[in-house]
Amino acid sequence: MPESHSAPHDHAGSATRRRLALALSIAAVYLVAEVIGGLWTGSLALLADAGHMASDVASLSLALFASWVAARPPDDRWTYGRSRAEILAALAQGVALVAVSLLIALEGVKRLQAPAPVMGGGMLAIASGGLVANLLALWILGGSQRESLNVRGAWLHVMSDTLGSVGAMLAGFLVWQFGWTWADPAASLAIAALVLGSAWHLVREAVDVLMEAAPRAVDLESVRRDLRELAGVSSVHDLHVWTLGQGSVALSCHLVVARIERSEELLTDAYSRLGSRHGIDHATIQIEPQSLAGASPRSVCALGCETH
Repeated sequence: MPESHSAPHDHAGSATRRRLALALSIAAVYLVAEVIGGLWTGSLALLADAGHMASDVASLSLALFASWVAARPPDDRWTYGRSRAEILAALAQGVALVAVSLLIALEGVKRLQAPAPVMGGGMLAIASGGLVANLLALWILGGSQRESLNVRGAWLHVMSDTLGSVGAMLAGFLVWQFGWTWADPAASLAIAALVLGSAWHLVREAVDVLMEAAPRAVDLESVRRDLRELAGVSSVHDLHVWTLGQGSVALSCHLVVARIERSEELLTDAYSRLGSRHGIDHATIQIEPQSLAGASPRSVCALGCETH
């Protein structure tokens, strides 16, 4: 019954939103500190890290809003619900990461050509505080990022910002101890490269879902073989597997059978096999008699082919 599934999902969604809200608060507070610190020390790496922290704030805000939208139940217009709001949010986060990385890289190249004076000691201290804030946010989000692409996008923002803090700390130490002012823009370029790598993976995953590509974790040939091996099935066609959102995998297919009388038993076996072996929790299977295997889908349905 639907009621038996709604409570756990609602509880998980509420827990995720609490984690996002707490991580957002931490990022917003330290964003102000890094902007002030970057202007005070003259550090591009700190300002780059602050810019990335600003994208963290935007990303976490978007993730929080998308999580709230996705929690709304299905209705007659949104029959699958609104879970793909989180996928759209993840795509937006990925695009924002690309923009941030390009801006950081552009400014880093300019600074390499004309290094500016930097307060290395202050830079090191502020970047260390940023690292602590980011590690705390990563820990808060860690429990949810494997379950939601939306939260994973926010988590990746924070992770790349964590690496940025490490780079800023290293640059601050080198400037402070050795006077190597080039280390500051060099660190910002390394940060940009890390951000760009995170963005690419996130955008690719989001586009895969939106374009209804088969999930990478699902072996389509194995699914086809398992369905074909069901008793009474002579062939499988029109097999489609895609992601609805929040890790929910859907499948639709036609099974051609010699005897349609045992369709109930066949469907029970098919659903059980799809769920236990492949983690597919939303399947739509059409049973076709052997005599209609070559007919068009429209004509098959017109003849009253049993659909489940």
